[in-house]
Amino acid sequence: MTLSTEQSEWFAATFTQMVENVEQVVLGKRHAVELAFTAMISEGHLLLEDFPGTGKTSLARAMSQTVQGTSSRIQFTPDLLPGDITGITVYDQKTGEFEFHSGPIFANIVLADEINRASPKTQSALLEAMEEGNVTVDGVTRSTGVPFLVIATQNPIEQAGTYRLPEAQLDRFMMKTSLGYPDLASTIQIMQATSEVRHVLSPVITPQALVGMSDLSRAVFVNPLVFDYIGRIIEATRTAKQVRMGSSVRGARSLVKAAKTWAAAHGRVFVTPDDVKALAESVLAHRIVLDPEAEFDGVTANAVIGQILLDLVPPARSDLG
Repeated sequence: MTLSTEQSEWFAATFTQMVENVEQVVLGKRHAVELAFTAMISEGHLLLEDFPGTGKTSLARAMSQTVQGTSSRIQFTPDLLPGDITGITVYDQKTGEFEFHSGPIFANIVLADEINRASPKTQSALLEAMEEGNVTVDGVTRSTGVPFLVIATQNPIEQAGTYRLPEAQLDRFMMKTSLGYPDLASTIQIMQATSEVRHVLSPVITPQALVGMSDLSRAVFVNPLVFDYIGRIIEATRTAKQVRMGSSVRGARSLVKAAKTWAAAHGRVFVTPDDVKALAESVLAHRIVLDPEAEFDGVTANAVIGQILLDLVPPARSDLG
């Protein structure tokens, strides 16, 4: 299956409508909203490292309203148990049978708030759902449904009582980004709207149609030279002198899938090196582990990815045909 021009135009128009719909609530953060929808359409998940009160919950709620789906919020705390996320099986004395009570993981968009506050055992309850879209409780596997997006948040400034996310779990997130504080104009607009009734967004697309967008994104063409470019970026993350552990193969696959969606969202039927550059930091930076000496010197993962993109020569447009 190849993506037609008409399909790419519909894809781009629908993507823009979804982003603009969410922007009615999440003001001044268009790029972050675009990344969130890119992760969702690419069947990935999003990690937000941000300060409190920057609109993370509003983003999840607005996205679920836009795609006419369901949403849930899980507040991660040190005493949270895996069953509080996945659900539990309860014995019903009246019927003499065990009945499954589903947890908040069974929603189209799940906001895992302050995920690093829960114990590693509880964090691991998300791994199967994020990777397979299934949850296994008492030997029975149940689907979370589609579309399925986990938006996890962690606080970068308050580390007391937190558990660092292990690399294996970080690797499950397709992208990592932040909303950040809004600019002055957006802040004023938010303050002016505080007396209004909570805004309920009109849906733009159905969950089934969003799954169709995922299918279309997979049909976007990737030139072998672009595959080679992505491969060289991944290899460079493993050989950079400041890096102790580079990106995994899952990171390479995530970058390809996200670049396909990004290309379709901009009305193209093929991936360009610029698509790869636009997403490389968000997709790869959280997957690499820096050398302790480099961290001490103030080197960041984003800076390493940025330098790699500067050093590597992308394929020329004339060679891509």
